[in-house]
Amino acid sequence: MNFIFLGAPGAGKGTQAALLSEKLGIPHISTGEMLREELKKGTPLGEKVRAFMAKGELVPDQVILEVMKERLEEKDCKGGFILDGFPRTLVQAENLDALLEEINKRIDRVVKIKVSNDTVIKRLSARLVCLQCGADYNLETRPPRQAGICDLCGGVLEQRIDDREDVILNRLQVYEKQTQPLESYYRKQGKLVEINGEKDKDLVLQEILNSLSKG
Repeated sequence: MNFIFLGAPGAGKGTQAALLSEKLGIPHISTGEMLREELKKGTPLGEKVRAFMAKGELVPDQVILEVMKERLEEKDCKGGFILDGFPRTLVQAENLDALLEEINKRIDRVVKIKVSNDTVIKRLSARLVCLQCGADYNLETRPPRQAGICDLCGGVLEQRIDDREDVILNRLQVYEKQTQPLESYYRKQGKLVEINGEKDKDLVLQEILNSLSKG
C-alpha cells in the first residue's frame, strides 16, 4: 500500500510513519531527507536543489516532484511507500496524483494523526535538538542520558527557536489553513482516515493498522 501521513507539527506523524515502515517493510520517505540524499549523491537534480538552498529559497514544487518521481521509481518502492512532509498544499496533492498516474501508482490511504493544540505545545516545547549532529530529543518521552548533552556525538542540546509556545501557535494556524483543503481533497476520494494521536505510540500504530482493513 501507498500512504501519505498528515499531522500538525508535533502530532507524531514522523514517529508513526517510521513504525509503520518497519512493520510493513516499505520505505518511509521524508521530503527533507530525500532532497538531502540528492545533494549528497551530486545528481543533476541534486545540483538544482543546491542552487535554491544556496540562495536560501524554498525548493519549487516542480523540482520536488522531479526528485519524488526518481525516488518512487526505485526498487524498494515496488511494495509500497509512506510519504511524510509532502504534499503540504492542494496544488502539490493534485500534481502528485498526476505524477503517480504517469508512473502507474496511486495513493491508497491518507493517515491524519490528530492531537490537541495543548498536546502539540507540550510535546514541542519539551523538544531539544543537537547543534552538532541534528539529533532530536524530548525531555518527556526521549530525554538524553546526560542533561543538555547529545547521546550520539556529545554536542550541546538546545530548544529550536520555532518550538517556543508563541511560535508553535502560529505554526498551528498556518498548518490548519494550509492543509484544510488538502484533507477535503482526500476525504472526497475516500482515502482519508483520522487517527487519535493522543494515545501511547504503540496504540496509535495499532489503530492505524486496524484502519487498513476498513474499506
